[in-house]
Amino acid sequence: MQFPESWLRSFCNPSLSTQQLADTLTMAGLEVEDLKSVAPPFTKIVVGEIKDAVQHPNADRLRVCKVDVGQPELLDIVCGAPNARVGIRVPCALVGAELPPGEDGKPFVIKVGKLRGVESQGMLCSAKELQLADDHGGLLELAADAPLGQNIREHLNLDDTLFTLKLTPNLAHCLSVYGVAREVSALTGAPLQSPSFPAVAVGNADKLAVKVSAPDLCGRFSGRVIRNVNTKAKAPQWMVDRLARCGQRSVTALVDISNYVMFELGRPSHIFDLDKINGGLDVRWGKPGEQIKLLNGNTVTVDDKVGVIADDTQVESLAGIMGGDATAVSDDTRNVYVEAAFWWPKSIAGRSRRFNFSTDAGHRFERGVDPQLTVEHIERLTQLIIDICGTPDTSCGPIDDQQPNMPVPAPVSLRVARASKIIGMPLTQAQCADALSRLGLDVKQTEGLLTLVPPSYRFDLQIEEDLIEEVARMVGYDNLPHTPPLAPITAKIRTEAQRGPFAVRRSLAALGYQETINFSFVEESWEHGLAGNPNPIKLLNPIASQMSVMRSSLLGSLLQVLKFNQARKQPRVRVFELGRVFLRDASVKSTDSTVEGFDQPMRVAGLASGGADALQWGRKEQGVDFFDVKGDVEALLAPLQARFVPGSHPAMHPGRCAQVLLNDQPIGFVGELHPQWRQTFDLTQAPVLFELDLDAVLQRRVAEFKPVAKHQPVQRDIAVVVADEVTHAALMAAIWAAPTSGLLRDAQLFDVYRPKLAKDAVAIEGAADRSLAVRLTLNSDEATLSEEQIEAAVKAVVDALTAKVGARQRV
Repeated sequence: MQFPESWLRSFCNPSLSTQQLADTLTMAGLEVEDLKSVAPPFTKIVVGEIKDAVQHPNADRLRVCKVDVGQPELLDIVCGAPNARVGIRVPCALVGAELPPGEDGKPFVIKVGKLRGVESQGMLCSAKELQLADDHGGLLELAADAPLGQNIREHLNLDDTLFTLKLTPNLAHCLSVYGVAREVSALTGAPLQSPSFPAVAVGNADKLAVKVSAPDLCGRFSGRVIRNVNTKAKAPQWMVDRLARCGQRSVTALVDISNYVMFELGRPSHIFDLDKINGGLDVRWGKPGEQIKLLNGNTVTVDDKVGVIADDTQVESLAGIMGGDATAVSDDTRNVYVEAAFWWPKSIAGRSRRFNFSTDAGHRFERGVDPQLTVEHIERLTQLIIDICGTPDTSCGPIDDQQPNMPVPAPVSLRVARASKIIGMPLTQAQCADALSRLGLDVKQTEGLLTLVPPSYRFDLQIEEDLIEEVARMVGYDNLPHTPPLAPITAKIRTEAQRGPFAVRRSLAALGYQETINFSFVEESWEHGLAGNPNPIKLLNPIASQMSVMRSSLLGSLLQVLKFNQARKQPRVRVFELGRVFLRDASVKSTDSTVEGFDQPMRVAGLASGGADALQWGRKEQGVDFFDVKGDVEALLAPLQARFVPGSHPAMHPGRCAQVLLNDQPIGFVGELHPQWRQTFDLTQAPVLFELDLDAVLQRRVAEFKPVAKHQPVQRDIAVVVADEVTHAALMAAIWAAPTSGLLRDAQLFDVYRPKLAKDAVAIEGAADRSLAVRLTLNSDEATLSEEQIEAAVKAVVDALTAKVGARQRV
């Protein structure tokens, strides 16, 4: 929230400098994000009036003006502004004045000079030349009663400072200048100038019929009819300036008045064109399919979760968010209806995000606006409308105030001993009571206990910890003692049989993958299709329609990353993510780190697409395939050895998917993307993916010492014919199961042969068979192997293959 310091000090003016005031607010939890001067530095620029303006004798677009700046003699100044005319008062830079620095960073000094042969004794300035605005359409015209010769900085209050606060959601009562002033008064003890709201005289008995059909939407609705206003009137300059310094541009007088009261008192309001309302108003929930054209030009469709204000024929406003175009005030408006209401925060929260915009009104109402002062604020709005837009015929009706469902605050208690323990410093009951009383809270005391009923504007005071926070804020976070921890600090050392997540990240990065971090919120269709999850965990208030459920798989996020990169012509993509997934599990109970009914395990997933290698010249380019990624998974799990068995996953190709087993326990899947999802994501080629349980990946075998063999190893190659359905895992299991008396040290498959012609099929005795060649490495720790030992070990392996997988040795 942005506002000028001068406006704040009009309510509460402590004897603090600007920086001290900013530090005080920050240390009380109202973080001052930025301090900025209203205007850059410049000197010797005063108010001047053009007394005469004649055509320059040597230039069509220049005028020679005689300017009165309060000195005995008029100044001759050459000016080319299109609005330079007799009678207006404008900023005048005298000789020797320094204008704000330009793009070169150097100040512009005004000197006596000649323009086309005519001497100029100064310069008349535009708002852009003073860097007050971007408008360069002409001179900055000042008020007709601006004192001649007065310093322009003093006249326009340009030595002001803009405060920008970064407020947390619990500080809704500080979303106004008066609300911040109330905090400053509590922090510094400076007196607070509370505004008064004298009742405006009622001139007619007109009321607009209003029905509140949804008390759970609107707790209080106040309104008043005002007739015969002049909507063409201009807002006074002081109001325009204050709004501009709050970041709000001037629109029309009525809109400016509504915005001004919102920034001043924190009360959003709305002004309807009374003559455009058909019948009365009904405050209710929307009906599915109803549409409304808003003041920002958007046409939106509401449903029964969005509050509206409707007349007898159509929806006229989104409750607490934005008014409709149909009843907007215009230059032809003569009669208006002023509305101020209390909307329940839960009924407003998240509604504007459905329509992809946000408003200052919605921002305030979804955090909570004081329900007790709607009538007083309408009196303030009415008085400003009469003062600015009033005519001799202007008259006001009585205020219609309906209170169908006012909030009832519950008492909150504070234990002094607990406050002292939580804050970490000794506190007396008197200190706590004083801190809360300075905030305007009515505190009742008993021994060691403070009890209060929160005021209507404090929606954040609900539990004891909220009061403890208020005490800490009033004490000042910078005044809390610096107490080192007294408890022994013990490092949580990871066992040797486990590695950390960062080690997994480094391993994947070494394999050529890049880490991505994605939202845990995904599209519901991904959960149904990619994850095979018919009942995903839905969000009550999603930040976007395409992020409505919690993910139970990381694969959808990686596919979205791939699509993003391919759209930007990246031919080779290798990415991974370590993240949490969210599953329904009734067996999970609530603890400090778990939520009942939901399992939240960590997983690691990866995706590879494009070339198997980065661009290089050593070998022909080859696309990544299942075995490349399978090798990466094996390298990630090493030295543990996983088994890969045919599997089925809804995101993967039915015939190119394997389940990963570690110690015979399933830990994940690896496979090529299903053609259906390749088409859905519009991918140029099918990537290969894997997803594993992180807990399993973190396990590792503790290193064991083994002596280096002293004797020369022996290698023997065997070729066997097996049925085509025999897997590599079955082959290796049979070999290692052979009784070789510990002589077998290694076995590697190095050749696979399938017959292409009939005569070749005859050679291996079966068209559905294939020939596998395996290299056996044999050795002994005791002595060099004899030929008999070698032959016996090889025979044992061949016999085991014959017995277990039906292999036949080729000769």
